[in-house]
Amino acid sequence: MSRAETERVSAPDPANITESRVSNLPAYTYAHACANMPGLLSAVTLLGAGTQGTRLAFMWSRLGKPVYLVDKNPAQLTQARQEIEQLRQKNRPLLAADAPSPWGEVVCSPANELTASVSKSWLVVECVPESLGLKRSILQQLGDRAGPDTIIASNSSSYDIVEIMRGLEVNHPENFVSLHSYWPPETPAIEIMGSSKTPSSTIALLMQQTKAHGFDPFHVRRPSTGYIYNRIWAAIKRETLLTISEGVATPAEIDGIFKSVLKTAKGPCEQMDVVGLDVVLDIEKHYAEERAGLPEEPRQLLQEMVKRGELGVKSGRGFYEHDNTFMDNTLSSIVTH
Repeated sequence: MSRAETERVSAPDPANITESRVSNLPAYTYAHACANMPGLLSAVTLLGAGTQGTRLAFMWSRLGKPVYLVDKNPAQLTQARQEIEQLRQKNRPLLAADAPSPWGEVVCSPANELTASVSKSWLVVECVPESLGLKRSILQQLGDRAGPDTIIASNSSSYDIVEIMRGLEVNHPENFVSLHSYWPPETPAIEIMGSSKTPSSTIALLMQQTKAHGFDPFHVRRPSTGYIYNRIWAAIKRETLLTISEGVATPAEIDGIFKSVLKTAKGPCEQMDVVGLDVVLDIEKHYAEERAGLPEEPRQLLQEMVKRGELGVKSGRGFYEHDNTFMDNTLSSIVTH
């Protein structure tokens, strides 16, 4: 019996309903969800060992359970392993000297071992680059490999799960969700979005498990391009770019007044430099496809900067000149897409 079928015959016990941000959702407790999902305590598989995959591997291994980090690039896996160890050293809990390690094993696996990794996991998250075609291809492959109770999630920052799954034929569409993280552990917010086919128990389970692993979960109640935060951030970002394009103010002036009024650590231009202006441009193009009437000037400004190789922190120059000191100081601040 699949998880969706279980939900149809299992009503939630009112004594087990917990308080959460999902105020209208019959949120089952972790124990209730466990009863309907024997594989819950198994591993998590992450596909893609880039920045997001690496940081998610750290988060999902915090409670001692194994994580399979899958990537076709051996060098990327080696770098990811080093960065995970650095995160563990930085966030090491207070333990007795002879206490066993609290961390779960992170198994770095080549792409040809994906099927084996998925078979051992209750949750699989794709963390591949922000390309709709690529994400659709990956989720189709994951759907072909996963069992009936495996949750398959996309970490996309701009494409919601309904858009990604449109036209795909998979055995268990109810198991596909969006699970969008920011910059864990420093920025632990994570947005959880299902579709009309997603059982409420799946959302409840993800709310429980993400919180248990150190995330700050928020339920996105309807399909939404940009989820919750990035829709608000998109308006700020777009008006920032338009203000620069019109010659109203410089990036430094915009960031200065933004921080003065809102008391934030970074201004919008600084944040875009951290994300990468090429990434910002891709997302702006997607918004323009979704919503008619958006001004062209922000995209034109970004296109000119990207063409000159001014990508932000990762290229050493964007709205600002950058060095490693800036990077070290910035990556511990809020990072948005």
